[in-house]
Amino acid sequence: MSAPLRPAPTRNETALSLAGLDVRLLDGDPIVEQVDVTLAAGEILGLVGESGSGKTTTALSLLGYSPDGVEINGGSLAVAGVELRMDDSMRASRGSVISYVPQDPSRALNPSLRIAEAIEDIFAAHGDAHATGERRAIGVAARMLDTVGLPATPAFARRFPHQLSGGQQQRVSIAVALACDPAVVVLDEPTTGLDVVTQARILSELLRLRDEQRISMVYVTHDLAVVARIADRIAVMYAGRIVEQGRAETVLRHPRHPYTRGLLASIPDHVRPRALEPMPGIAVGVGERPTGCAFAPRCPQRTERCEQELPPLDAIGERHEVRCFHWQQTPPVKAIPLAALRRRRRPQEPLLRVERLHAEHRSRSETFVAAHDVSFAVARGACVALVGESGSGKTTIARAIAGLHPVAGGRILLDEQELPSLIRRRSTDQRRRVQLVSQNPADALNPRHTVRDTIGRPARVLRGLDGRALPAEVDRLLECVRLPARLASRYPRELSGGERQRVAIARALAADPELMLCDEITSALDVSVQAAVLKLLNDLRDDLGLSLLFITHDLGVVASVADELLVLENGAVCERGPTATVLSAPEHPYTQRLLQAAPSVAEAIDAWDAREAVAATRETPAR
Repeated sequence: MSAPLRPAPTRNETALSLAGLDVRLLDGDPIVEQVDVTLAAGEILGLVGESGSGKTTTALSLLGYSPDGVEINGGSLAVAGVELRMDDSMRASRGSVISYVPQDPSRALNPSLRIAEAIEDIFAAHGDAHATGERRAIGVAARMLDTVGLPATPAFARRFPHQLSGGQQQRVSIAVALACDPAVVVLDEPTTGLDVVTQARILSELLRLRDEQRISMVYVTHDLAVVARIADRIAVMYAGRIVEQGRAETVLRHPRHPYTRGLLASIPDHVRPRALEPMPGIAVGVGERPTGCAFAPRCPQRTERCEQELPPLDAIGERHEVRCFHWQQTPPVKAIPLAALRRRRRPQEPLLRVERLHAEHRSRSETFVAAHDVSFAVARGACVALVGESGSGKTTIARAIAGLHPVAGGRILLDEQELPSLIRRRSTDQRRRVQLVSQNPADALNPRHTVRDTIGRPARVLRGLDGRALPAEVDRLLECVRLPARLASRYPRELSGGERQRVAIARALAADPELMLCDEITSALDVSVQAAVLKLLNDLRDDLGLSLLFITHDLGVVASVADELLVLENGAVCERGPTATVLSAPEHPYTQRLLQAAPSVAEAIDAWDAREAVAATRETPAR
């Protein structure tokens, strides 16, 4: 399906060395402790873990940056053989020695600067030390755009960020990061939220840059399928410490820490669907870490020793280290059961029926057709998934069903009653029965409302709950989406992206809906939380008959939750059918292209197993 795994070039010199990193809040509570990382030239390190594990804090520390209220308390850093102090003195080195690619390029790129100006700006600030004015004059912008596979034309270089797609914006961010030829690039979730085709293009560009220019990278992500495709080595973080690290092939095929194994058991995979095993409990927060092993409260292998002593990070093989007293007892990945087929339900009457939907986006100069002649039905308790590249019309269809986008043609029926096109014309009960969870909770949550107010409002307005019943319902929903009760008094700005998304899901469930429109609701979630949310949604389907329209780029999620799959290309349905049939035997070329681009841990493990088998055959002497 995906591109074959390629070995990295031979490496000798060290590009980055981090030792003893210690980052704390101003009150002394540790965020990151005892983190050591070594990166060879031309090597990609995948830094993975749940929200709050310390991976982003570690990545930002590599640039000498710490947010307000946080300080880098200790540690030594060397990049390309140069010792650096992890504080504001690194400002001159950012971009030229080590650079950064953010998760959200739409917010990172200056909206008032054209693409060429953004690249030239960073080059002017940090490139003088190793480039002449003549080299700068021949067009650093065109050269860098060509490097990341974008058109190196004057017309494209004059565009503003808002005139680019999400994938193009991300590649511009990479071009900015590479403009001054840094030795190391830190990438923070650079493909989260992108469709699989765009993601595959960006990952291919990064691998090409690694192979051709021997650029070293630290790739921060919670997506182990992406790590399996791109990383040479993996470091797994939990509660501010590295709990396992080693070659990607070793860690993913033979994880020895129960946390790493738990992450792998939580991953949905379209190549080999498995029964997801959400890890029990939630990750401990800063200031809540126990005396012994921080993972002990969630670990099925814990003993009394684990609760009293902190395990050291011990070497158990060649460049393979594990922080666990009982790593020999960790069950193998192949012991994770394959997914059982969901029981076929008796035919149900459709709850939602979409008939020949036509939706448009209009501006003063043109009309763009976002969805054309789209028809489908969602039965009670069923899940229909919409997949396709960005711009294929998925979100517009969901917004039209929710009453947030006008319908230019066709009908939307709920229980065979036509819904008014706009939400303001719908009754309170119609609004309660259909709930939308959008992709970007940062824009969907009111920044002035606490988590408790945000979740409680739909329960109060749409269901009439009050008194003691309301706070009890909020607490129940927080538990459902794996959020600790202590977050109830916080505001959206005080939450991580994954935490905000879980608040948005809880808010939708607070209305007690019959149909949930889920627009990329798992893209910002850790794999363990994602597994818990998918299990929750499947349980609600079985217990309450909740219906789902699920929009996602993750075909593994589709394989885990959807009964029927619709593939959209340029606003029209190009293929539809039972999920298992479409994923295993796609007929349309566009569907085949999506499947080929989608990353898969199972596929990577199969490739490593096959390579090992071939090597063993060659080493076995002929009789």
